Amino acid sequence: MKTVTNKTQKPLSLTLPRGKTLHLGPGKTGQISSKDGDHAGLQRLAAAGTIEILDEGERPGDGAAGGSKGRGADQGHSRGSGSRRSGDR
Repeated sequence: MKTVTNKTQKPLSLTLPRGKTLHLGPGKTGQISSKDGDHAGLQRLAAAGTIEILDEGERPGDGAAGGSKGRGADQGHSRGSGSRRSGDR
């Protein structure tokens, strides 16, 4: 797996091989397969400094604060905490 970081202040939609899309908010990270990291379009964005692609376990080279390890509260889908009504009324 590889980690992709959005280095811009705008949300990005990255087109991946096999018809997939990765949506990243400003400064957010996401994971892609190792094969997808070699995609020419992603490599162009990385060369331009728009995104950063790191291998699993690799740290950002510039010393800036990267994404947190694991899933933070601001990533992915949140779990609903609302009450559920049962049908026994």
